[in-house]
Amino acid sequence: MQALKRTALLATLLLAPLAARAAEFTVGAELPLTGSLARVGAGMHEGVMVAAEVFNRTNGKHKIKIVTVDDESAPAKAIAAVEKLAGMGAVAITGGYGSNNIAPASGTADKLGLVYMTSGGVDDSLVAAGHRNFFRINNTAGYEKAALGLFADMKVKAVSIVYSTKDATSDLATSVQKALAARGVKVTAHPFDPAITDFKPIVNKIRLQDRPDAVFMVGYENDYVGILRAARVLKPQVKAMVGVWPLATPKMAGEFPDLMPNVYGTALLPYPATFASADGKAFADTYRQLYKKEPDYLGQFGYVQSMLLFEAIARAADKGTVAKGGIAEELRRTDRETLIGRVQFGANGDNIHFSHRMGQHQGKNIVIVWPPQHATGKMAYPAVPW
Repeated sequence: MQALKRTALLATLLLAPLAARAAEFTVGAELPLTGSLARVGAGMHEGVMVAAEVFNRTNGKHKIKIVTVDDESAPAKAIAAVEKLAGMGAVAITGGYGSNNIAPASGTADKLGLVYMTSGGVDDSLVAAGHRNFFRINNTAGYEKAALGLFADMKVKAVSIVYSTKDATSDLATSVQKALAARGVKVTAHPFDPAITDFKPIVNKIRLQDRPDAVFMVGYENDYVGILRAARVLKPQVKAMVGVWPLATPKMAGEFPDLMPNVYGTALLPYPATFASADGKAFADTYRQLYKKEPDYLGQFGYVQSMLLFEAIARAADKGTVAKGGIAEELRRTDRETLIGRVQFGANGDNIHFSHRMGQHQGKNIVIVWPPQHATGKMAYPAVPW
């Protein structure tokens, strides 16, 4: 009996350090669930929740608890959301959409010593701010490469760029404009105030004066809807309508079926999605289980950013460094293949390997048409929604 007691005591002592290190960590999800960015915020949030489900099922030791606060698509509310989540014990933040919202939110997180992980803002100023706790898995360069690759395959000679004067959209539009001009493509730029709702004057100029091969739209969901509605009425003689985030999604096709046919946008996933890797299958199966629908690229981004964050938290927990800047340090050591390709963070927190793909709405599907090595079908060109 005494021998058994001694054995049990020894086992308890040996397991105690492991038990002490095993813990549940609160991660804050700061996202726009209402307001102008509600659709994209909801899409990213789905990915966050799928990541938590998969992590908690497969990690075997540490657990993640997600606490969500709606930032209402507003910078001031984004700051308040981060502060609220910090007060609730969050060890890190995942989420954010729109560079104008992410900038103040991530700045607040940095002051509070919290890692801020996102895929919702690509403005270069976000990584130039010097925040040691800021990380993102995508950037302007990856979107620019995708747009330029598509236009090269189209062999366009003239492009009209319609873009919101917000930071991220202006940054991308300017970069693409310079690159196209350097290739000898005629480019006409049409900046617009984010508050604009009537795009007919701009589209009419494009129809009567520019007469381009393609229109490149750099904005957000409501902007795309306004531009495409105006174009359906005025019917400019163009060969393609091309956008970026978040346009080539099943949500947009479902809500605006008359506007989306043949429209291009950035998309890492075809729709319906297919995955070959174990990680991809776990993501897709769990997504379908939780939301009873096919995953899209917004969920994919939310999943990847969050899973990388959760893994970093777990590694920091094993080393006892969660409260000592260990999460950020573990993210800086990250270098692995993910559902969006290889992710490795530079000194400024940017993913140095990011490259996007272009998708096109074709019937009820979204087909990846660029780059060729990842294409799931051929682009319909020339082709427009009207």
